[in-house]
Amino acid sequence: MATDLTPIETLDKTILSLCTRINAATCELLELIREFDERGGCLKWGLENTATWLAWRCDLSMATAREKVRVARALKQLPLISAAFSAGELSYSKVRSLTRVAGPGKEEDLLAFALRNTAGHVAGYCRELRMGNASSTDIAERAFAERSLRLCRDADRGRMSVSIELPLETGELLEKALDKARDDACLQIPDLVDTSWSTRQADAFVTMLREYLGSDEDAKKSHSSSEHFLVNVHVDQSALAAGVGRSSLPIETVKRLCCDGQAVVLTETAEGEPLSIGRKSRVVPQGIARAVRDRDKNRCRFPGCRNRRFVDIHHIAHWADGGATSLDNTLLLCTKHHTLVHEGRFRIDRDFRDQWTFFRPDGIAVPECGYHARDMLDDDSGERYENPPRGGLLSAVEKLVNEPPPPDYRH
Repeated sequence: MATDLTPIETLDKTILSLCTRINAATCELLELIREFDERGGCLKWGLENTATWLAWRCDLSMATAREKVRVARALKQLPLISAAFSAGELSYSKVRSLTRVAGPGKEEDLLAFALRNTAGHVAGYCRELRMGNASSTDIAERAFAERSLRLCRDADRGRMSVSIELPLETGELLEKALDKARDDACLQIPDLVDTSWSTRQADAFVTMLREYLGSDEDAKKSHSSSEHFLVNVHVDQSALAAGVGRSSLPIETVKRLCCDGQAVVLTETAEGEPLSIGRKSRVVPQGIARAVRDRDKNRCRFPGCRNRRFVDIHHIAHWADGGATSLDNTLLLCTKHHTLVHEGRFRIDRDFRDQWTFFRPDGIAVPECGYHARDMLDDDSGERYENPPRGGLLSAVEKLVNEPPPPDYRH
């Protein structure tokens, strides 16, 4: 039997010491996130909120990123809990629970309870506090406001997962509908077929969808794959091509609308009298549109964006400026980032590898994977942080080094 093993008592103390330092480092991280949030740092990268930036930049799930932002904001009003967290006396699990109920006049008692109980007990106690007072009405209201359904494709396994959050009473309605659909489906399944309860639940869900889609032919027709909008825009040809002329909308907005849509050209005289009306023509041919969506996996190409719905085909060199309507000159952007590229003055250029790279208005490249420490730039000095040493705390990366910025990230 080996005799050089580390004693259990030593392992116990080492693990506890490391957890204490992790707690303190997590508090430091949340303080930095709160400052970043208050300064609107996500806008610098063209993202809509701090949670989205954090998920992209630090390689977190969206649920984890949202929770960290929530806790970071709440700790600003909780100095006692923040101090204990910073000293490593509270774990992140306890702090998460405390920030849901703590407030002026309650922080001291809750902190004392948390310091002498486990994280599980703290979570249960805080949950009882939330449900036992008037704030439970806010919980019910928030449950309704935050109802959601998400679809996630797993191409490697050939599956799609469905995640849904509903208020309890609405969830019971879904449960009853599934029960009925499952019971009806069981009558059609031979006795020799052995299926699990969760499999029958999935079959019942699909049955409900098929019944809804097949119940009304008109409803089926109204749920087409493409949506059509009619927008009347008056713009001079000179304004569209050279940016000098007249337009009823900002010229970049007009270009965005024309990137992927159908255009009817109305030719007028100088006095505004119509001369001719052209036939409706698709700017992006159907074959090219299909190829672009297949190549881009029907997802927005802007770094950090995972939007697969309401995506437009963007002309990198606009056709009004002589750009070709081709596969090499088009890519998919969601409505938000399509607007950002046109009206927000973001730029797309090819690098030396012939790959697309996005640039902010200030000329800084937007990295495809945002969590690398080596490309972190300081807002004011333009200097970057060095890579943190293994096992170090967050404060270890605060040592600045003077060296050229990293190479542009490739898209």
